[in-house]
Amino acid sequence: MNFKCNPSYFEFKSKLSELINQFDDVGIVFGNGDRNIIKTVEFEGLLLNIKSFKVPNLINQIAYQYFRKSKARRSFEYATLLKEKGIGTPEPIAFFEFSQGLGFGKSFYISEHTTPDLTYRDLVHSPDYPRHEEILRSFTRFTFQLHEHQVEFQDHSPGNTLIFFQENDIKFSLVDLNRMKFKPLNFDQRMYNFRRLTPKKEMVEIMSDEYAKLIKKPKSEVFELMWDYTSEFQRKFHLKQERKKKLKSLF
Repeated sequence: MNFKCNPSYFEFKSKLSELINQFDDVGIVFGNGDRNIIKTVEFEGLLLNIKSFKVPNLINQIAYQYFRKSKARRSFEYATLLKEKGIGTPEPIAFFEFSQGLGFGKSFYISEHTTPDLTYRDLVHSPDYPRHEEILRSFTRFTFQLHEHQVEFQDHSPGNTLIFFQENDIKFSLVDLNRMKFKPLNFDQRMYNFRRLTPKKEMVEIMSDEYAKLIKKPKSEVFELMWDYTSEFQRKFHLKQERKKKLKSLF
């Protein structure tokens, strides 16, 4: 077993190890668990979020064992980096990795569980939500700060940004962190990063208007590129869904 613990929780490392060993018998399943299993577990006065990554395919078993960092380790390390940059994400607590024969087996990422007031997905599905435009513009400023801090969140999608209301402020927190790059982003890469967020043109218009002010470019230029990438993503997404339906109909 390989693991690393947040120094603030180092005194609990043995108990955290026991928790992982008992994973099948503790906690409450959170979400649909279609790919990986996420559980919430009460622990030392905290509510933890434990994500159990499924055993990878044979090629990735070798890759993660000898050449690449696992999803659990990346999640922990990227959350730590985001915290250092002042970017919201649930507190990283630990990751655990287990071998399976000569290859890589299961892995776990533990973070603090947080309950948001809403997610970006809620904005997509509820256009009449109170302060909708205000929240959307604030989210755009948050994304701009990600880009300014040289963070490319490759899973920047509707369910992966948690939104919290704090007095007169709106805070954002990123989850599902295992796919990130840390590098300077040019204008094209920044617009591409918006492609998965919403199919709604009116939302893209608001985000492009706010981003244009921040990056000091004409709104038309920002909107055109942001919408082009969004439209292309939606086209490919729906084509993929149609292919899946056709395949299912054959069986």
